[in-house]
Amino acid sequence: MSLRNAGNDLPVIDDLLHLFLQDVPLLDVRAPVEFHEGAFPCSTNLPLMDDDDRVEIGTRYKQQGQDAAIALGLQRVSGEIKAARVTAWQHFADKYPEGVLYCFRGGLRSRTSQQWLYEQTGIRYPRVQGGYKAMRRFLLEQLESLPRKISPIILSGRTGSGKTRFLRDLQQQIDLEACANHRGSAFGTQPTPQPSQISFENNLAIQLLRKCHQGQTTLVFEDESRTIGSLHLPDTFFETLRNAPLVLMQVPDEERVEISYQEYVVDNLAAFTAVHSGDAQAGFAAFSAYLLGSLAKVQRRLGGVRYQQARQMMEHALQQQTLDHSTTAHYDWVRFILLDYYDPMYDYQISKKQQRLVFTGSPAEVRDYLNAQSIR
Repeated sequence: MSLRNAGNDLPVIDDLLHLFLQDVPLLDVRAPVEFHEGAFPCSTNLPLMDDDDRVEIGTRYKQQGQDAAIALGLQRVSGEIKAARVTAWQHFADKYPEGVLYCFRGGLRSRTSQQWLYEQTGIRYPRVQGGYKAMRRFLLEQLESLPRKISPIILSGRTGSGKTRFLRDLQQQIDLEACANHRGSAFGTQPTPQPSQISFENNLAIQLLRKCHQGQTTLVFEDESRTIGSLHLPDTFFETLRNAPLVLMQVPDEERVEISYQEYVVDNLAAFTAVHSGDAQAGFAAFSAYLLGSLAKVQRRLGGVRYQQARQMMEHALQQQTLDHSTTAHYDWVRFILLDYYDPMYDYQISKKQQRLVFTGSPAEVRDYLNAQSIR
């Protein structure tokens, strides 16, 4: 790691590649609103200033200049507030002695945090030269250049084929749906929210960077549209994927129904309950809203008659579940949605990709094909 001393003799790091390749713990001292707009996978937000502080001090800076803004900052973050924030940084530094800290530009906030931490604890914790802005710019450059260095293979198959599960058994893959925290369909919403677009891009860039530095330039990706939930794939990356060879995995319909039932019903019910701290009633209410809301998203494409059929099946399944906690009635709407809604759409989409199709087979046959391409 490239480490040097700043003018105040506290260390500064400028080796951004090392930070991302080695999962270096990152102490982000920006305000919470900045952190939520965009962050890195290994970052923890322990701000110097809260959101209100940031607004007030920013306004003072515009109206009266830097010195007045600094004076207001020292006034607002003082006494017990200052002590609590330094203590939080100390706990982080003790837990992650190999970590670094940063603010937005690597300027006053990170220097102040670094100095206060040193003065009160003696810890000489490195800060990142250029801060978040330099780190973000570095990753954007990777997102532009790395897609040209990889040789992607696209794994396709009907909805419910278990493509995501299949990918998890490969080393040479990146799970875009996991990055986006979304399954990529109308029913793909997760109990926890998706990351911001910026955080999604940062995560994707870091994963590409690591794979390339491990020599894994042939990578398997699941067949995705440009958007995954509310997020979109970066342009250069998406153009690389949309021209890549396509492998089609074929799975019997009833097996697809079983996989979809497990993911959309059993797994999601457990996940919604977990998000509500194990409260079964609250979890079921959220799960019910998720199912009915997901179905409503495809109402126009289903058409009035088919939508009403599917909704009746779904409402019946939810009512049955409230009576005896059984989830088996959900099989009816799952099968209907897969075969009557998703399959015709998939047939149309795959018909436009035939020139890219290089292999078709069962999951075992697809695995053998990938192994023959030296993909593990």
